[in-house]
Amino acid sequence: MQHVLIIGTVWVEPNSSAAGARMLQLIQLFLQQTWQVTFACAAQKSTNSISLKALGVKEEIIVLNSSTFDEFITGISPTIVVFDRFLTEEQFGWRVAENCPNALRILDSEDLHFLRKVRHQQYKKEEEFTIEALLASDDTKREIASILRCDLTLIISTFEMELLTNVFKIDNNLLYYLPFLLNEITSKTINNWVDFEKREHFVFIGNYHHKPNINAVITLKNHIWESIKKQLPNAELHIYGAYVNQQIKQLHNDKEGFLIKGFIKDANEVISHSKIMLAPLNFGAGIKGKLTDAMCLGTPSITTIIGAEGMHKNLPWNGFVTNDFKEFSNKAVTLYTSKKHWLAAQKNGVEIINTVYNINKLSVPFIDTISATITSLKKHRLQNFFGSMLQLQTLQSTKFMSKWIEEKNK
Repeated sequence: MQHVLIIGTVWVEPNSSAAGARMLQLIQLFLQQTWQVTFACAAQKSTNSISLKALGVKEEIIVLNSSTFDEFITGISPTIVVFDRFLTEEQFGWRVAENCPNALRILDSEDLHFLRKVRHQQYKKEEEFTIEALLASDDTKREIASILRCDLTLIISTFEMELLTNVFKIDNNLLYYLPFLLNEITSKTINNWVDFEKREHFVFIGNYHHKPNINAVITLKNHIWESIKKQLPNAELHIYGAYVNQQIKQLHNDKEGFLIKGFIKDANEVISHSKIMLAPLNFGAGIKGKLTDAMCLGTPSITTIIGAEGMHKNLPWNGFVTNDFKEFSNKAVTLYTSKKHWLAAQKNGVEIINTVYNINKLSVPFIDTISATITSLKKHRLQNFFGSMLQLQTLQSTKFMSKWIEEKNK
């Protein structure tokens, strides 16, 4: 039996973010294999964190820059270590390599952080996104180094897989495409969906620690909603999500029907009763949980090119994709008023979920890959020359900085 240690950047909050939902999917998949799972984290728990103990997962509080982690990991001796995002691998990866050298090291990227950050920087400068900017970024170098140091990195977006293999020439043996693991949408599920006539209003949902979501709400307010409201005077836009800041709260306007609702424990309830999900994302990366959630609940969506990027392969979107704000507004009105278009969009969403995100199709090959990589781990690492080189030299600066901090703290 495998023992999986997951080192989390934060404690798991599936109701707050797509990253939290993704982590819970992985945990549940490991538990289904009857593997032992330990989740360790140096962050403080929030009120939105779920109890992993209730699932049968052991929870451990760990400390940054402390040799107590060495004692902890040696004591539990995991066979698999999963790093939740590359920052966690930077902080703990060298300690894992030293104390449990035979453990399979997996990086769950969530999304490519460097891609999101560079896009944000160029968006603020009103510049076109370029590969040259990616190549020049220190964030890119750090995250690519983290990918190379690990035995396997999980990538959720087809766009990001292509970027890593074609631009950065990462060996396919080091990457594994694993999008969200979602239940198949059956005819029974569809029959239980709320009908077109019984739905009302538009919805947006997101975690407001996440800058693309803040920008999307501001975009809705400044460039899109007024046009929709003029054409649909009785419609409202409901803005949900965790960690709403003052910048978002002050956009609330009852008269305009632009309503900031804040955190909700059951996002499915509001999405399933809404007619359309609006997501004008101007920058970002990875898979957008709000859009897969909408598909799973039969709610069509309108988003941007970046919003839909890497999410649906060559299948038609469950609504419309456009970067033009006027067209965005008009398409929203079309979907809202035309049952024919709305049902066609809903059907497209079913096809996307069942083809791209079907947990029944994705789980077995993934578990098989883990098992095969563990079996041939020595050979696997010999073939990853750049990764071993980074373990030998570049990572030492992180290691000794950590040791220096630890001594200073004493």
